[in-house]
Amino acid sequence: MIDPKIETAFIAALEAFSKYDSFDATQLTDEFAEVFASDEDFLSKVDLLDEVFDENPQIEGLREVFFDLLMINFFSADVKKLEEDYLDTPEWESIEEETLDRGTELLNLLLYLNECEDEEIEPELEDYLKEFLLVDEDEFQDEYRIYEPIIANQILMESPVAEIAKVAASLPADSELKELFYPVMCFFQNIDPTDEEIKQIAANSESKEFDIAVLQILVNFQ
Repeated sequence: MIDPKIETAFIAALEAFSKYDSFDATQLTDEFAEVFASDEDFLSKVDLLDEVFDENPQIEGLREVFFDLLMINFFSADVKKLEEDYLDTPEWESIEEETLDRGTELLNLLLYLNECEDEEIEPELEDYLKEFLLVDEDEFQDEYRIYEPIIANQILMESPVAEIAKVAASLPADSELKELFYPVMCFFQNIDPTDEEIKQIAANSESKEFDIAVLQILVNFQ
């Protein structure tokens, strides 16, 4: 099964990647659709996803964010075919352990956007940090550490995208948000950008094919 929002998001990501890269990733649309819609178990679907990336190294940069989409699709669509408490079973716990090193922080943001839809509220950076990630709570200091670059730079919500790009470039290479900082901050600054505004975001990006692909995932997933 495939969640319609997931389908829209990954198609938009492939189109965005193709616009800023010499490789036409849209030719892989049907292959990815087959992976997401597959009736295989989750780990088998991960293997199928990895096969597409292994055979198309030109889009390697999207591998882990597509893993995030696969995980969200599992929560939204696949789990409906399983037992009601499947996510509390030892089997799912084992899967989580096996995939601990996969994916990115985009997963949390997609979960937040689902929550925003359920509660009929507009996504906002402060709400994401404080109410969803609970970065102010003592027991969530891992989240605080990971998101410290964003927490410390919330003032960028009032700045030109060129300033967001400068801060993104200055982040240390080992920051877990190094790659995602620019597209995520641009998204929260403007959750429904026009084509012209997306062009401006792309113009200030150091990795256009990745940044705009991630941005389009977020914009189209809402």
